[in-house]
Amino acid sequence: MTAVDAVLALGANLGDRAAVLASAVAALDATDGIAVTAVSEAVETDPVGGPEQPDFLNAVVLVTTTLTPHALLAACHRVEADHGLDRSTKVPWGPRVLDVDVVSCGDLVLADDRLVLPHPRARERAFVLAPWLQVDAAAVLPGPGGGRVADLLAAAPDAAGVRHPEPAVVLR
Repeated sequence: MTAVDAVLALGANLGDRAAVLASAVAALDATDGIAVTAVSEAVETDPVGGPEQPDFLNAVVLVTTTLTPHALLAACHRVEADHGLDRSTKVPWGPRVLDVDVVSCGDLVLADDRLVLPHPRARERAFVLAPWLQVDAAAVLPGPGGGRVADLLAAAPDAAGVRHPEPAVVLR
């Protein structure tokens, strides 16, 4: 497969959140077929949906990959599992040690039983959009409902819940 740029969103709200995110970035970069090209600083965010739970640290990782979108998703799931996430017991929108989502893979628009690209809720989630804008000021979310990330962030309903920790949480 020809190399394509992809956007991954990382989140953690259990344990040493910053250490888990930094370890996940290193694990992604060490995965065959994935090269990390940029990593945002982590932002702290209120949980969106789900049960009562601790705040998240979220980040965005830009990668170049030669993996198919499904193979990229499988690699993300392996990194989650290696950090203790058991997808069989994961509570939807619940607390987690690590979550790695494929937000976009080039300009691909895809919907099947395993993967939807771009990520179906990315356009309304400031915890994805704010860190993405840090690493790509000209970012555009492809597909229907997409657009300039800066514009999407301005309209995101959870934008007030995004905070920049002091000191900054640098993951790489």
